[in-house]
Amino acid sequence: MLITAVEPRRKALSALFIDGEFAMNLDTQTLLENRFEVGREIDDAELKEIIEKSNERRAKEKALWLISYRDHSKKELTDKLRRSFDGESAEKAADRMEELGLINDEAFARRYAQTLINQKMLSPRAVAAELNRKGIDRDTIDSILDETDVDCRANIRAVIEKKYKNINDEKIKRRAAAALQRMGYGWDDIRAVFEEYKEDY
Repeated sequence: MLITAVEPRRKALSALFIDGEFAMNLDTQTLLENRFEVGREIDDAELKEIIEKSNERRAKEKALWLISYRDHSKKELTDKLRRSFDGESAEKAADRMEELGLINDEAFARRYAQTLINQKMLSPRAVAAELNRKGIDRDTIDSILDETDVDCRANIRAVIEKKYKNINDEKIKRRAAAALQRMGYGWDDIRAVFEEYKEDY
């Protein structure tokens, strides 16, 4: 197979033409580093290797771009990269970000748990479910929650004060109870706080 043209495209890509036909868009830097130039003869193995190298470089660049915007767990980053790249390239990119210290599941989990508890007012049970969804292992989740002191009833009060002014109205109370249960709070705590509001009126 003969490389007959290499034409620049957007987003640091170049179009590779083989035997006069467009073959694919690949990472420009990878093509240059591997001397994929017009007039070079290549075989299937070389083409396969350059595709893998291109995908790996582009996956790493995408990973850097994603983590520049916000924290990610390793699983979350890998899953996002899989939407654009093959599984192996996505995993290698996430592994590299971890090696460089740019992602750290335990540090991510601690920060994310605090956000879920302090800003979203989720219960420890809901926080555990969210962390699990992000790919955090059970031991890390348990360790973080063991160190985190959450006053469930205080959080329930805060949610009611913020979102449900007339909590003694039955319709509002039902809506609040459903929302609080979705946030992971148990019925015993919800009912106890509702009782406090009854006494206030």
